[in-house]
Parts: sequence; structure tokens; C-alpha cells
Amino acid sequence: MAVAERAVAQAGAATQPLLEVKDLRKYFPAGRGAWVKAIDGVSFEIRRGEVFGLVGESGCGKTTVGRTIVRLYRPTSGSVIYDGIDVHRAPAAQRRALHRRMQMIFQDPYASLNPRMTVGDIIGEALDIHGLAPSRKARAERVQELLQTVGLNKDHVNRFPHEFSGGQRQRIGIARALAVDPEFIVADEPISALDVSVQAQVVNLMRKLQEERGLTYLFIAHDLAMVKYLSDRIGVMYLGRMMEMATSEELHRHPLHPYTQALLSAIPIPDPDVEHSRERIVLQGDVPSPVNPPSGCPFRTRCPIAQQRCAEETPAFREAAPGHFVACHFA
Repeated sequence: MAVAERAVAQAGAATQPLLEVKDLRKYFPAGRGAWVKAIDGVSFEIRRGEVFGLVGESGCGKTTVGRTIVRLYRPTSGSVIYDGIDVHRAPAAQRRALHRRMQMIFQDPYASLNPRMTVGDIIGEALDIHGLAPSRKARAERVQELLQTVGLNKDHVNRFPHEFSGGQRQRIGIARALAVDPEFIVADEPISALDVSVQAQVVNLMRKLQEERGLTYLFIAHDLAMVKYLSDRIGVMYLGRMMEMATSEELHRHPLHPYTQALLSAIPIPDPDVEHSRERIVLQGDVPSPVNPPSGCPFRTRCPIAQQRCAEETPAFREAAPGHFVACHFA
């Protein structure tokens, strides 16, 4: 679909979510009848043209959410609805079309590219699978165009991944995701393995592409400051569950959940006076095991305001203010 046509379609469906995740659960077997509850009842939606940031500590389940959305994992229960189609229950013909509309940028640019394939073959593979290049000449021109789109030289087409830096490899991964002209991209911590000096370049590239092509992103990261810069709305996960969700501005101005407040307090402020005077919230203890999570609220073992009710009753994910959702009894 051309960019202009996509913009018209998005304007007509602005109120309809492009993606709906409903009560999603994904458990992995851990042996002896135990299960790792990587995702434990997560629900959210992403609107067309929106950047939805998903944040949380390592191991909270955010990457599993992204991989389940694009069908790299099958859910234990719950559903993923993309533009009215159940991703995991759709017939084969619809699944093939969905694979073209949904793409993923992986976290590790060193492990996500096949070292035995040239850059031209890595990017062109998707064109071959979906039959998008009518000739070898058209394929070569499309690959060169994609390389230039992400800021690389078209002469790089015959080089191998080991000849590039981490930032350049991630640009190749972005070009591969763009090859089939997708509508929705899951970006799984695309900058966490890069040097700080390169991170801003990649994020600015993603933002530019989103504006030019009308893309919708699920941006997964643990850096709240970077997520704020890129995202329209943010969801905060802890131990497989959604703790809080609001617009980027609202979440940073009025965080309701103690976990979100602790995450935000860790972001440095570029003002020595303000940074020195503000209070840093330091969480006590370690993240519990997802094999045996705490009863009630999963955050209660580290929460500074936890009470007996938190151990006995799982807090509902409720709308505390218009568009601001939180899972806390005392928020």
C-alpha cells in the first residue's frame, strides 16, 4: 500500500485499534510439573499509527509479549487480534498475509543476522518469500533502495554481517523488516546492545520511518527515558503482568504505581540542583521467581506501601483516571 493510501486508511480507522491483546498468558515448562509464567494475563491495545512503549526490568515478560504477537510463540491462553483477525487461530492463507503486515526488529544485531548470508540476501529473502520482486533486477533495486532508506550505502549489498558495526547491523535488521512494507513493527529492545552514541541515531531513524510510512510500533525497552521520547502511550510490566498504562506524558507526570515511581526515580535529570535534591526510590530485595510468584500482587514483596490485602487479593487492572490504568489497591 502506498504511503498516501495508508494515511487515508488510517484517518478513516483512527478510533479502531489495530492490535488488541486480550488476557494473554504464556507459560513455559520448567520441569517436574512447574511452569515459568512469562506472561500472566496481559491486556492492552495499540491504535493505528501509534507508538506503544512496553517497559520493565529484564525477565518481566515484555519480549515474550512481542514474540507471541508475531506468532514466534503460541499463547497458553488469551488472544491476539490484529485488524479483526485472531493471529493464532487464522487459517493458513490469512496467516501468510499477516506475516507480511507484521514484522519484528530483534534485540541483538549480532545474533539476528545470518553470518553466512550477504546483506543483499538477508534483506531480499523476504521479497522472495512473498513474491514481491518480479525480476532479479527489481529485487536488486529494491534492496539498494532499502539500504539507502536506513542510511547505508547501496554498495554494501554484497558484504557480510561481520563487516559492519553494531549500529550498522541494526540498520540492516530495520531494512529487513521494512522489505515487505509492513504496517506494524515489534521493536524488541532495538538499541540495548548498541553504544550510547549510536542509540540516538537508531531511535531517530525509527521515528523518521514511522512518520514517513505511517508505521505502528510496539517499542519494547527498559530505558524509560528513551521510551518517553518515542512513545505515545506506555505500559509498565512486572513479573508477567501489566502494572500501569497511560499516555507518555501522563505516566511521567503522575505515576500511580509504586513500581513505576521507582523506575522513574532512577532516570537522571540533567540539572545538578534538581538531581541532588530529589529522592531516589531504591527497591529492596530481588525480583521473585516467575516459577513461584508471590500470592496476590506480584510486586508486594518489594513494595514500600504493601499491606495484608496485597498478599490476599490480586489487584484489578482498573482505570484510575481517564486513559490511565493501574493494578494497585492503594494507587
